[in-house]
Amino acid sequence: MEGGSPGQESVGSGTKRSSVSSGSRSRNCKDFLCRFSDSEILTTKLEDWFISISEKSKKPVFDVPFELIELQKFDYALEGVAFQQLVRMPNAVYASTSDAVEATAYLAIEDFLHASVKALWEAFWSHDEPMPFSVACLYNGNLKFYQAEKAITNGKLEGLCATGILLNNPRHPHGKWDHILELALLRPDIRSLVSNSNQLPSLSVLGEALFYALRILLSRSLSGLNFSLSSKTVFILLVDSQYGGVVKVEGDINKLDFDVNNVYDSAAEWITKHCRIAVSPIDRIWNKLGNANWGDIGALHVLFATFHCIMQFAGLPKHSIEDLAADHGSRLQTRRVERHLGDTKVNGNGLFRFQQRSVSPEIVEVQDESIKIEPEELMKLVVGSALWLDDSNFQKGYLINEVLNNGEHTYYIASPVEDTRKSLFLYVGSPPSQLEPAWEDMNLWYQVQRQTKILTIMKQKGLSCKYLPQLSASGRIIHPGQCRRPSSGGNCDHPLCGTPILVTSPVGETVADMVSEGRFSLDEAIRCCHDCLSALCTVSSAGIRHGDIKPENVICVRSGVRHPYFVLIGWGHAILEDRDRPAMNLHFSSSYALQEGKLCSASDAESLVYMLYFSCGGALPDLDSVEGALQWRETSWSRRTIQQKLGDVSTVLKAFADYIDSLCGTPYPIDYDIWLKRLRRNLNEEDHGKEIDTSS
Repeated sequence: MEGGSPGQESVGSGTKRSSVSSGSRSRNCKDFLCRFSDSEILTTKLEDWFISISEKSKKPVFDVPFELIELQKFDYALEGVAFQQLVRMPNAVYASTSDAVEATAYLAIEDFLHASVKALWEAFWSHDEPMPFSVACLYNGNLKFYQAEKAITNGKLEGLCATGILLNNPRHPHGKWDHILELALLRPDIRSLVSNSNQLPSLSVLGEALFYALRILLSRSLSGLNFSLSSKTVFILLVDSQYGGVVKVEGDINKLDFDVNNVYDSAAEWITKHCRIAVSPIDRIWNKLGNANWGDIGALHVLFATFHCIMQFAGLPKHSIEDLAADHGSRLQTRRVERHLGDTKVNGNGLFRFQQRSVSPEIVEVQDESIKIEPEELMKLVVGSALWLDDSNFQKGYLINEVLNNGEHTYYIASPVEDTRKSLFLYVGSPPSQLEPAWEDMNLWYQVQRQTKILTIMKQKGLSCKYLPQLSASGRIIHPGQCRRPSSGGNCDHPLCGTPILVTSPVGETVADMVSEGRFSLDEAIRCCHDCLSALCTVSSAGIRHGDIKPENVICVRSGVRHPYFVLIGWGHAILEDRDRPAMNLHFSSSYALQEGKLCSASDAESLVYMLYFSCGGALPDLDSVEGALQWRETSWSRRTIQQKLGDVSTVLKAFADYIDSLCGTPYPIDYDIWLKRLRRNLNEEDHGKEIDTSS
């Protein structure tokens, strides 16, 4: 959590601040807070600043409050947490003109926040001690808190402006501002942020959130409470009847100039110069029926913000996130057994088959000697299946999470049984008994056995970069039943004995899938070119070439990283020596590969250009012969069709295509350094908010 160190600063402790005495500064702060009561004036003062930051870039202006890896771990920790069933739910069609709908929304938000803070308190702090917090609505007329039902009954609905989680205090039934953990603003216009690429709330919403955040920080600076963790951070929730998000405001209130004659100017100056703001994406919290989506990313952002707010008042939890998340694997395994998805224990076997007897609810293992199953049926892995492999005399187990197909063969996304949070690509080869009669399984041989060899060589030679796949494990499958493999080597008579397995990382979405679903943006083309060229540069030092660059062999990695990047996979057809032959692809192979069956120095880069041309919307003709493919290449280069298409994206890609055109079929090597430098320069400009020149 960002902010000052815990326990270092007890607010209102009487320490001297700068040259102003503590008592005088405290009085100035109190006067400042009394006069600081109109959010609209503050919003007006922030207008110039808001315009300047919103015009800087099309990318998100503010950082996100939490990293994806933090939310993922928190999600695992919440798996065993039971959230209270909500009775009052918001209307899916929010209408600000309808008092009934708005009243329902305030009641629903109050229930949602109460269920959230109660579940988090019992799960992480104490299941036995009563929850020391309550939830109430803020009335704008006097800035006091009331229960939603009482406020609505007393005709205060129009004046309600927020809902807060507060520290219980019987002496102050209407709440105190320094006792506020968190505020939620009900605003119907946040829904527009769902499709807003720069993740920037409207000025009215952001200004109001900053107003309340600053009031809370000022109140805490006057408080006698000893905050367990830093009091310099405030979380404000933005919600409507379906969506929600988090605004995190952090800053040292000691740097605020308490000019009681110009409170809003002083506040605006502090916000623009001394305040750090983070805004989460706006995602669904409630579905269209009004039920809370507790496990979705939107609710996770809100719950994690609430978790941090509780820590400010109650200190570190008795049960840490890491402790609860550590049980994720065992909970997952329990669910798999309950749902009859199989067991992952090794009892001399790797793949178990189960059947459920009608007379008993138990899952019973059927001995494989009693059943006759074809190898094809045995290898039909589905989501929830578990398999084990023997990797250098170590047994490793994997759970199948997703089944994929690239048009040529099936492969899987799997997780190690000891760490189910980790995702890996898993490839299963053909059983040795099938290789000779099934020549079409050579594709699998290249994908598994040959790629294992290539990745092993890369590892041995120390060829490693983030744009290359990493060998995680490889070996033989551990099949059901007793293995009677002879001591001299070879395989036993079981149809799966000796079946090869390859496991690699990282996991990502193929460019082919991104293009087919319209999610390969033109802005990503430069990143893709840079990352693939970096991979080729790394392996070229060892004389290795890829030989099969195509959209199915490039993945975009997004999980657990701040900036997505591309990885060049599918190294089964890599060229190590002259006798090796590249894959033949009528659309993406280089001209030299189609003519000679070999690669020249620029062949991989030429294939990369064809892939970028296709990924950026270039038309690929129907090709049925090598002659037709060569003719299409010659026509496209001579008419500069490829250069013009890439020029629509970026001048640097157009220049790169021209450069590759000049090298096609020649023995001259590619100058990787200069082109990586040029591509990186464009990426850096993009990161700083400058637009890439797309003129041709």
